[in-house]
Amino acid sequence: MEKVAIFVDVQNIYYTTKQAFGLHFDYNAFWAEATANREVVKAIAYAIDRGDEKQRQFQNILRAIGFDVKLKPFIQRSDGSAKGDWDVGITLDVMEYARDADVIVLVSGDGDFDLLVQRARQAFDVSVDVYGVAKLTADALVKSASRFVPVDDKLLLPAKRR
Repeated sequence: MEKVAIFVDVQNIYYTTKQAFGLHFDYNAFWAEATANREVVKAIAYAIDRGDEKQRQFQNILRAIGFDVKLKPFIQRSDGSAKGDWDVGITLDVMEYARDADVIVLVSGDGDFDLLVQRARQAFDVSVDVYGVAKLTADALVKSASRFVPVDDKLLLPAKRR
């Protein structure tokens, strides 16, 4: 059985699915697809903690699915901009867990990860599946992946009826 390590850039997938589709990512459907006939060696969701109750509920849902949830505080700068970036943390964890996996699954469209994907593939002889919103995923990341899986209807929660 293939061993898989999963890394989800929660902020990236939240904003890209919202921008492209006006919908939310379906973590349960994703988990079922990404882990089918695979042994999970690690699964981490990286999020920003704003300290509100709705976010805590969402984080508990992720934990119930099977993710470890890593949180960073939301930082509001004095100039009005915000900081909340997990790129270095994701990179370190991918490099740590790649040696234990046959497949790395990265959920992000962030082009900064193209070098990480290339290095992980070369150094650990793993395949890397990248899940992202097609029109909002960096071409360099798509090209560096072993397989690109576009987020589409099957990985989106249906719109809420009013």
